[in-house]
Amino acid sequence: MNNSTENENKRVLNEGDRVKEPNKSIEEKSEQIAVDTWDIVGHEVVPTYFVVENEDGSQEALHHIKDAEEISDVIRQARTDENGERQWW
Repeated sequence: MNNSTENENKRVLNEGDRVKEPNKSIEEKSEQIAVDTWDIVGHEVVPTYFVVENEDGSQEALHHIKDAEEISDVIRQARTDENGERQWW
């Protein structure tokens, strides 16, 4: 691991926020949990990676912090119809 990554990993709040072993399979990443706790509204579980399907059918694991902007883009795309018009539920 390079020194820059080591310094970034020292600043994370939750152990599950760290980007460990980037060469894990998508299945292994999909099972990794960043947060597993109880709070006032109940049991909260946040996955470390969100698995998304690309336009070509391939899958990609997006880290919940490092790839947050891309995750937001995927969510916005999911809310558009085939003409690119935003659909509100």
